[in-house]
Amino acid sequence: MRDPYSILGVPKTASEKDIKSAFRKLAKQFHPDQNKDNPKAKESFAEANAAYEILGDKTKRRQFDNGEIDAEGKERFQGFEGFGGGQPFGNARGGMGDMGNMGGMGGAEDILSQMFGGAAFGGGPSGMGGQRRGTQSRPPKGEDRKISLTVHLKDLAAGKAPIRLGPDRTVSVTIPPEPTDGQIVRLKGQGHEGPAGRGDVLITLSISDHPDYRREGSNLRTHVPVDLKTAVLGGKIRVPTLSGAVALNIPPWSNSGSVFRLRGKGLPNRAGGRGDILAVAAVSLPEDPDEELIELMKQRTET
Repeated sequence: MRDPYSILGVPKTASEKDIKSAFRKLAKQFHPDQNKDNPKAKESFAEANAAYEILGDKTKRRQFDNGEIDAEGKERFQGFEGFGGGQPFGNARGGMGDMGNMGGMGGAEDILSQMFGGAAFGGGPSGMGGQRRGTQSRPPKGEDRKISLTVHLKDLAAGKAPIRLGPDRTVSVTIPPEPTDGQIVRLKGQGHEGPAGRGDVLITLSISDHPDYRREGSNLRTHVPVDLKTAVLGGKIRVPTLSGAVALNIPPWSNSGSVFRLRGKGLPNRAGGRGDILAVAAVSLPEDPDEELIELMKQRTET
């Protein structure tokens, strides 16, 4: 095996961080799952892994730097180099050097698990017939399926929406509180079939506008007409909500643009409750001209 520093492309003065970074780069470049059409990638991947088993372990790196072990992690016996190329009495020790090297595999496996979700790595030199723990990659799941879903106000209020996954297959998907347009929701185990089970469905949400309500987080803003008499003298008006109309008290002398809050009548929020409806008063004149009102306004103008 070549010098592990050369394999990882780092100098002997490299820090632990530099060594780990170099290994991650090579692992990503040569991982067999990413290079199924490149037969040499598996060999390069195994070589990088074996190099990291030496340099990624403080003790083994020190032993290698001091000449106590070779590039494969086998012990060197000073004074016996002439027997069997550095192994005492030919091959009498068997695979003991490799067996001692088994303990340094955890670091590389941890990194590979983080990068590839536990995907194993190809074989490499070892005293166990060239096989390492986890030589076989985990069977892949089926591919994920991507779907767009238009979400209406009633779906936001209910916190769920139906989605069709096939001609005769409709399921309910949970809509998170206060979603944003383009947000992706994952439906696990509902994707394409694979050797290790189904993949997921990735649902891109498209939030539909509503003609009467404007979303503001979990609040809903709406304009409600208030006749002139109620605006001047006060009174009650009916305001539609997601759960039916309610009576709203309008205090005397209310101007257009006044905002009245109907608490808990909005959409689900991230705190587990519901937002409010913000009712904006829109003072309106009667459809038919009111002669008494016109005369009254004239009198007030003249005075």
